[in-house]
Amino acid sequence: MAELDTSGGGKKGGGKVRSKKASTRVDLTAMVDLAFLLITFFMLTTTLAKPQAMDLAMPDKDEKIKDQKPVPASRTMTVLLGSKDKLEYFVGEPGKVPPTATDYGKNGIRKALLDNYQRVKQQSGGKEMIVIIKPSDKSNYKNMVDILDELKIANLQIYAIGDILPNEIDLLKRDGLY
Repeated sequence: MAELDTSGGGKKGGGKVRSKKASTRVDLTAMVDLAFLLITFFMLTTTLAKPQAMDLAMPDKDEKIKDQKPVPASRTMTVLLGSKDKLEYFVGEPGKVPPTATDYGKNGIRKALLDNYQRVKQQSGGKEMIVIIKPSDKSNYKNMVDILDELKIANLQIYAIGDILPNEIDLLKRDGLY
């Protein structure tokens, strides 16, 4: 609130008549209260950005796999994550089919996933393609997230994350991606 101080100051009595000087003093208590109320209101009513996460279900290590049926190698596409944001993929068994080196993105692994998906679906009589992701020691976390994003964009539902084999590491070394 604004207060107006009208006290004259000085002595009373005779002498020169001076005009009284009015001093003003603004009380900011109400404004500070309002500021804290507004801060509290906005803190309680705003929502913080929630992180977006993809659900990934991993099987238990102790669980025995009893009902597992063998899958033909012609239906599997193996993706080997290498270094320098590069990867290799092949459809079939390692050693029998030469791997193809590519990168992440629309014209790289996404195009390969979509093309191989269509080819496998035609050859297998409408059955889905299975993608096996095998990260190497030289790949980083970003590469794993990128390949999972590409699988989601390509709408491939069946994929697995596995351990890379020594002969697959040799393939990466041969092409300079390890």
